[in-house]
Amino acid sequence: MMAHFPLGEDFPGRQGRELGMDRPISRRDFFDGVAAVAACAAAGSLPRRSRRSLAGGAPAPYGGAAGRPALSQGLQGDTPDALAVAHALRDGRFWERAGTPEPTGEGYDLVVVGAGISGVTAAYTWTRRHPGSRVLILDNHDDVGGHARRNEFHPVGRDGPLVGHGGSRSLYAPSAWSPDGKDLLADLGVEPGRHADPDLYRGLGMHDAVFCDRETFGADKLVVLRPDKATAQWAEELPVAAQARKDLVMLFDDPPDWFPGLTDEDKKKRLAGLTYAEFLRDVCRVHPDAVRFCQTMPNATWAYGSDALGAIDAWATADRYTYPGFAGLKLDRKPSAYNSRRVTSRWSAEDDAEVYCFPEGNHALVRMMIGRMVPGFAGATSMDRITTTSFDYGTLDRPGNRVRLRLSSPVVLVHNDGPPDTAPTATVGYFDGHRVRTVRAGAVIMACWSTVIPHLVEELPAEQKEAMRQAVKLPLVSATAQLRDWRAFRAAGVCRVRFTGAYWVAVEPAPPVSIGSYRCPRGPGEPINVHLVHTPATPGLAPRDAAVAGRRALFGTPYGRLEYGVREQLTRLLGPWGFDPARDIEGLTINRWGHGHAPEYTRPWDAFHPDGPYPADSARRRFGRIAIAGSDSVPGADADAAVSAAYRAVRDLGDRPSAPRARPGLFRPGRWERAR
Repeated sequence: MMAHFPLGEDFPGRQGRELGMDRPISRRDFFDGVAAVAACAAAGSLPRRSRRSLAGGAPAPYGGAAGRPALSQGLQGDTPDALAVAHALRDGRFWERAGTPEPTGEGYDLVVVGAGISGVTAAYTWTRRHPGSRVLILDNHDDVGGHARRNEFHPVGRDGPLVGHGGSRSLYAPSAWSPDGKDLLADLGVEPGRHADPDLYRGLGMHDAVFCDRETFGADKLVVLRPDKATAQWAEELPVAAQARKDLVMLFDDPPDWFPGLTDEDKKKRLAGLTYAEFLRDVCRVHPDAVRFCQTMPNATWAYGSDALGAIDAWATADRYTYPGFAGLKLDRKPSAYNSRRVTSRWSAEDDAEVYCFPEGNHALVRMMIGRMVPGFAGATSMDRITTTSFDYGTLDRPGNRVRLRLSSPVVLVHNDGPPDTAPTATVGYFDGHRVRTVRAGAVIMACWSTVIPHLVEELPAEQKEAMRQAVKLPLVSATAQLRDWRAFRAAGVCRVRFTGAYWVAVEPAPPVSIGSYRCPRGPGEPINVHLVHTPATPGLAPRDAAVAGRRALFGTPYGRLEYGVREQLTRLLGPWGFDPARDIEGLTINRWGHGHAPEYTRPWDAFHPDGPYPADSARRRFGRIAIAGSDSVPGADADAAVSAAYRAVRDLGDRPSAPRARPGLFRPGRWERAR
């Protein structure tokens, strides 16, 4: 339900009004998804999903849609609606009230569970290999793309909308993508980086910066990292102890060989046993303020801090302003076996660690594929036109389509119709908001979170279930604020800002991408989208434990607190340069991803890396007519991981089974019957 957030004791009236909390922009408050389901269950009913109507109506112009999910401000992503059924399944409460599944009478060659990049790629790859197949894609969210979301605003005076990303924003090292990933980009006609203007902000005198916040150092101080400043110059501006300044200059400019006498291989082995924070504290023995200054360097990329990032990966990705302290080791510039998958890929990339292709990020890839599979969904599917074309969500689930996509339809059961080795088909059940409906499938690809699959596929071997439960995703929150203009950024001389310890760890204006008829804001007087990132993983814990604790805190945080934090931090950053949140923030979307990044296997946390065996090897095994995709089956947190997992799942299924002929009432006895 859309509503204005009421000011309460958490947001004192005067201070809240100064920040614009009473401004009439669209907002949506939300509650803990677990608590919401529990309340509904206690009342004697499962939640009836308040899903947006996606049927009928004419296509909306210029990037919109019948249903217009991209235009919904407030909370997007892992909303209570999207998570309610999954949480009820996890807690063992769903089948108590779900009733007996009812067959729809539908049969498909393939059913895909999950409409994120991996799931849509799996369906797209399947249809390329098997033209004429009947495919159904099911997803619990109200829009396609999973973690790849599109945020859209319509500021007054701009010709057309402002489009931004709400999660998966760029292609990571596309020149080093897998053959499968490169095949998909080539098939879609995507030319990485062709439409980006990486020099726009720097040409206006805007640079990277660090905001030393009062949460870390007791006082706020913006330090601009101008390329003409020596390390000693900008370090002198930091509100840290004098010894910490000396230590940082040493780390950046002239660190010694911390491991004299050791071979290159032995030095890398020592780094593999440390986090970056441990390296700074225990090896370099720098002042605690220097360690605190470096804590959030990895957050925006890894979704956790230096206390969890492996020193071996920090060394491999160090640049002028991040991860200092390694130069004196004089290590061979080639990847170590101890490096993570992502870092190893970057080593072989052609200087393209992060490439922006579309204003909406990787959501464009998803819409391009769906537009080619579903007639009438997209007015155009080329790279140059996908951002500005019209979309009709009412076409997604038409009975006449060979490929159908059913949103707000969380899957609740999947099983082989017979022994896994010989089952000719499988049954898939989903909750339609009122009851569980089942369809039959010649094959199933699970492209959802691996940790959910054991609750859906009861027959899985215990070893495979346990391996899947280890794929704990890291939470991430991406906020998109539409500002009236960006004069304050220009006046401050900043284009990307890292906070050392405040709630939102990174702030930056939208990547300057102009594509087709879409033009990015080029003058500071124009409206612009600004992106902020919060990484809830709790510091001081191993990544998987930190993810669980952080996700619990995130789901208990109301929308108003998140909005208040956006306004308050932007004011602290830009207020001295004329920014007024009550005047300048004209729209806000919070993209909450409780299950965001798939954590890679890294040292020092995963002792089995690099020799194996890896949990993912067991987790992604085909089980009868059921194959496993999703980025966490790789695991990897980038689009290439999602794509390559989809290709692998299609290959695992081999030849296409014939489309099953549905027989009413065909499902095997399971937990839903035993609970009656």
